[in-house]
Amino acid sequence: MQIDKEKCMGCEECHPYCPVGAITSKEWEGGSVSEIDQVACVECGCCHERSRICPVDAIYMPKLEWPRSIREPFSSPHVSHPSTTGQGRGTEEMKTNDVTGRFPFGFAGVAVEMGRPGVGTSFRDLQTVAMAIAKLGVEFEPNNPVAELMIDQKTGKIREEVLDERVLSAILEFKIKIDKLREVLVAIRDVSMKIDTVFSLDLISRVNPDGSTPALAIAKEAGFSSRPNTKTNVGLGRPLFREV
Repeated sequence: MQIDKEKCMGCEECHPYCPVGAITSKEWEGGSVSEIDQVACVECGCCHERSRICPVDAIYMPKLEWPRSIREPFSSPHVSHPSTTGQGRGTEEMKTNDVTGRFPFGFAGVAVEMGRPGVGTSFRDLQTVAMAIAKLGVEFEPNNPVAELMIDQKTGKIREEVLDERVLSAILEFKIKIDKLREVLVAIRDVSMKIDTVFSLDLISRVNPDGSTPALAIAKEAGFSSRPNTKTNVGLGRPLFREV
């Protein structure tokens, strides 16, 4: 996003609408105007089409060239990812295990949700985490927008030209055998000291017939405290997965 200095009247009405604090006031030709830090801006559109807050229509979206254009689909919920054609940061496959059967008994699904409003994240940080866990044999979700940007999903290395691009948030999604989950979670905990953002950790697993959840016990052993809230997605009319 950019601001036309000729139109801007310096009212600062747009400042609170930026989720990463990229809009500031600058002196210009004897007055004050608002300016968007192009390094910090994640192209989420909150200050423009989503809020329509500017009284003189000074905020505009220029044509985004590659690789900067990758910021918009990761930051705006109204824009589809060019590689997956889906909206949102993750994939439907990770959330509807009841119909996809993505994670059978003996496996766990993990989602590392990196970045948040007020912080954001870079693909360099995403690569740091991805490479740390890739060496442990995780299976990245192929339909995930971040995985689509990897040069090699076996190593977790991401395309060089996008590493310094910033987005509001992004998710690493993968599957791992339950007996290797603790090792993976420890690796995530250790690599968290090497990244300049925040993250939340999601675990997806089948519940045992006795009602116990193996992934939850393993997470506690690895030093993670769990929250009481969970999420259950239903098939919305699609046939349920049946194990054979």
